[in-house]
Amino acid sequence: MEHNVYEFTATDNKGYEVDFSQFSGKPLLIVNTASKCGFTPQYKGLEELHKEYGARGLVVLGFPCDQFAHQEPGDDAAIAQFCTVNYGVTFPLMKKIDVNGRNAHPLYVWLKKQAPGALGSAVKWNFTKFLVSKDGTHVKRFAPNVEPSAMKEDIEKVLG
Repeated sequence: MEHNVYEFTATDNKGYEVDFSQFSGKPLLIVNTASKCGFTPQYKGLEELHKEYGARGLVVLGFPCDQFAHQEPGDDAAIAQFCTVNYGVTFPLMKKIDVNGRNAHPLYVWLKKQAPGALGSAVKWNFTKFLVSKDGTHVKRFAPNVEPSAMKEDIEKVLG
């Protein structure tokens, strides 16, 4: 059983394995994303957080997911193009995953256990956000309707 977020790996949207140990000592903002959701404009705010806090250590990671009303139908290349063209996204995007159910990515199984939400161990919708502390053990969950800019106080706390 993983004890912190830095023990995980995931595949990026280009097919490369990403070992989270490379982020050790940095807070992570992990978000399940979708291109055809009412919350999709939050990509802009996430990119702003990436630009504002990246130099201080914050790592924003987008995990596209198609489990909510088929709002992420594209393949990884189409998703990346959409995010770059429409929102100027430069933060890392990962391979499309499941966040709920028996095929949920192990990272999301762990995140949901660390920070249960309104639906207990399930992710409610696209753009649910998990802010992980610098030591990789403390997780705070934010609902889909929480704008990225509203998280700045909590980000400042985890940056120290």
